[in-house]
Amino acid sequence: MQKKQNKKQGERLNALLPYLIALTSGILMGLTVAPVGAWFLAWIALVPLWVLVVTSTKGKNQFPPAFLWGIGFHCVALFWITGIHPMTWLGVPWLPSLAITLFCWGFISVLGGVFLTIWAAVMVRLTGQKPWLRILIGTAVWCGLESLWSASPLWWSSLAYTQSPHNLVIVHLGQLSGPNTVTAVIVAINGLIAEAYINRLSFSTRDCANGTLRERIASRREDTKISSVSSAPVWFVNKYLVTATGLLITLHLIGFILYSRPIAQPPEAALKVGIVQGNIPNRLLRSSEGFRRAQENYTSGYITLANQGVDAVLTPEGALPIFQRNLLETALVAAVKEKGVVAWIGAFGERGDSYTISLFTFNGKGEIVSRYDKAKLVPLGEYIPFEGILGGLVQRLSPLDAHQVAGSANQLFDTPFGRAIASICYESAFPEQFRRQAAAGGQFILSSSNDAHYTASMPFQHHAQDIMRAIETDRWSARATNTGYSAFVDPHGRTLWMSGYNTYETHAETIYRRQTQTLYVRWGDWLTPLLLISSGGAWLVICGIKKFSNFGNP
Repeated sequence: MQKKQNKKQGERLNALLPYLIALTSGILMGLTVAPVGAWFLAWIALVPLWVLVVTSTKGKNQFPPAFLWGIGFHCVALFWITGIHPMTWLGVPWLPSLAITLFCWGFISVLGGVFLTIWAAVMVRLTGQKPWLRILIGTAVWCGLESLWSASPLWWSSLAYTQSPHNLVIVHLGQLSGPNTVTAVIVAINGLIAEAYINRLSFSTRDCANGTLRERIASRREDTKISSVSSAPVWFVNKYLVTATGLLITLHLIGFILYSRPIAQPPEAALKVGIVQGNIPNRLLRSSEGFRRAQENYTSGYITLANQGVDAVLTPEGALPIFQRNLLETALVAAVKEKGVVAWIGAFGERGDSYTISLFTFNGKGEIVSRYDKAKLVPLGEYIPFEGILGGLVQRLSPLDAHQVAGSANQLFDTPFGRAIASICYESAFPEQFRRQAAAGGQFILSSSNDAHYTASMPFQHHAQDIMRAIETDRWSARATNTGYSAFVDPHGRTLWMSGYNTYETHAETIYRRQTQTLYVRWGDWLTPLLLISSGGAWLVICGIKKFSNFGNP
């Protein structure tokens, strides 16, 4: 009786084991980003799922593990979303605030699980194919799914950003075809390691099945044949591990060559930019006290930097939480007129009865000469999906009661110093926004953000995203935030200065305008369609060969 119970418990444990392994490996991938930053885990964290999917019996039970892997990864990586709770400062009661927070966090994590399930469904179809074809198609499909997801408004956690800011050498591959280049490398390396393990399992199974034959061979003292048979598993394991190691080293060498290129710094291209980090808590945004502090902090910071001889001053998203028509009456604009130093001021633009989150360029006379409107809005945070249904249930995380709209997708941001690449907060996760502006002549990056309503890991992940955009476009970047982390980044992704968190700070740094164009800026993400076409073509050719070879067989 006891033996039967133990057997049943063992069977249950064996049934649960794949799910536990998948969830754990997904969590390990989530630990690659802030706050843990264990970036090296990205090179092995996909291996367990790959093995589970490919070795599942006739493709059964592979979908729940893939779903759990996706949830584990995104739940951990995006845990900072929970920092928006409580939203009592917006008038949202504590319990509804918790419900909204958990819904946002859970929905995106489940969406990640759905995409992994689609990937697993494709991989299961390749169970009987050659390992190299599985690796090629698995990599292509993963990149294709990330491209599809990044076209939606719910995008943040690419595999590529697991390497930023720690492994800048490999992040430089983004100059070739954007972040999907780095994603492809990570998936391919994991696939090679997984296939090495799968082959080891395959040969171990064959060895067990051929045990009697081996004994006969041994009894005849055919040492040469023994050596040949016993070395086969080692060769096949090494075949994939050696390939993985060689590919990893080669691609890091390519990245290192790109990383090591000198950055031209001609004096005529120099631009001394100052950043003001106002440190105004979001809970004060709707109050007169908050506006008073904002005026005081940003005006005094601007004057301090102007006295240091900067060419321009950058402020964060919504630095002055007022409409454009009221900006000219502020003390900050009065200071601009007095000092004559260009200022980029975050405030709210107007479009009919609606408003935009905008960055305005004020010239030395205190006149608005250009404006950039945030094009990528945060769902629920800045606009309400299906507003006709949910509008009465969910409140935007905005200090204004008016309707917020997105800016045009094809904006250009001209300044007295030439064309800039503008980004406001959430847009840092969308590389195409930066690529398009760089291809249109953007010479430096201005990133303006407000991450004050999230936990500390979010602004660090945000900084990691901006580092990737600087490398991909080969541009200097100035990043101003409300509460941190503000920073200056060079075209190699090296952080020249980074602010503290929840601190008031000013800092000036010299950046340089550049007109270079990386392969990614010129051609966009050419690698993903190439992988999809080549892998699809290879699969069709192999299927055709199999059908032809079986033609006429009974």
